[in-house]
Order: sequence, then C-alpha cells, then structure tokens
Amino acid sequence: MAHPTLYSFSGLPGTGKTTLSKALARELGAVYLRVDSLEQALRELCGVSVHSEGYELAYRLATENLQLGLSVVSDACNPVDVTRNAWRAVGENTAARLVNIEVVCSDAAEHRRRVEARSPNIVGVEVPTWEAVSQREYHPWAIQRVVIDTANRSLHDVISELVLAVSS
Repeated sequence: MAHPTLYSFSGLPGTGKTTLSKALARELGAVYLRVDSLEQALRELCGVSVHSEGYELAYRLATENLQLGLSVVSDACNPVDVTRNAWRAVGENTAARLVNIEVVCSDAAEHRRRVEARSPNIVGVEVPTWEAVSQREYHPWAIQRVVIDTANRSLHDVISELVLAVSS
C-alpha cells in the first residue's frame, strides 16, 4: 500500500488557497476536500447553523481516504491552532506524512483587490468582505510549514513553486 500524504492548506480568504489546493490535487491525483463545500452542504441539506462540523466531517473523510492509501489535499482556512492540531492528529493517526501549506498574499492592496473582486464559487455561500477578512482571527504559526506567497506572481510560477516545495 502506498504511503499517503496529507496536504493541509491554510490561509485567509483571497490568498489563492482554493486555486492552489485544487491544482495540487489534480497534479498529484489526490483526494480533494474543501471545508467550505462541506459546510454549505450541511446548511442546505440539514438546515443547521455550522460551527466546526465542516472541519469534523473533513477530518473523518481525510482519515478514511488516508487509510486507503490515498493522499488527501484539504482546503480550509485553518486559522487557529485547534484546527491545525486536528489535521496533525489525522496525519499521526493514519501514519500519513503531513505537509502544512500556508498561502499568503503579502501585498495588502492586492489581497484586498482579490477579496473585493471575488464572486462565490459555491452556490449559496456569501464571500466575506475585506473588513471581515482583515479582522478575522488568524493565529501565527508555531510549527514548520511551507509558505507560498501569491502576491504579484503568475499562477504558473506559484504552482511550480508549490509542487517543488511539497515534493522535497
């Protein structure tokens, strides 16, 4: 059985996290899990107010796929240590290699432009305002991760950097 890898993406909305996580999943043939999609499905299908349930579902789905020997790409904000530690536990409990990937946009004006220009890519989900993004709780990282800065760079260059960084 193949030794799977869990690629755990994190970053504020508008940094390019979903674009990069989808590209990496395609490149690697990995399972793709997006917490926003799971949360919206819970809202629509179950009529519930969602708090951590999307993350909890993603952890379980990731665990099952990693146990099958499949690598998993998780796409989530992961703004706090609780969620980051939960992904670490998923990796440890499945003996999967864990690669934490933080996507940032170091140019605040560019980041703001992206957030303000966004339209929802999940039906029913409202995109956050720049004010909501800039005030969002987001803890500094205390553990090793791959940091990908998408500011003023081509998608091709960023994806190339990402693939090289996670393969080493």
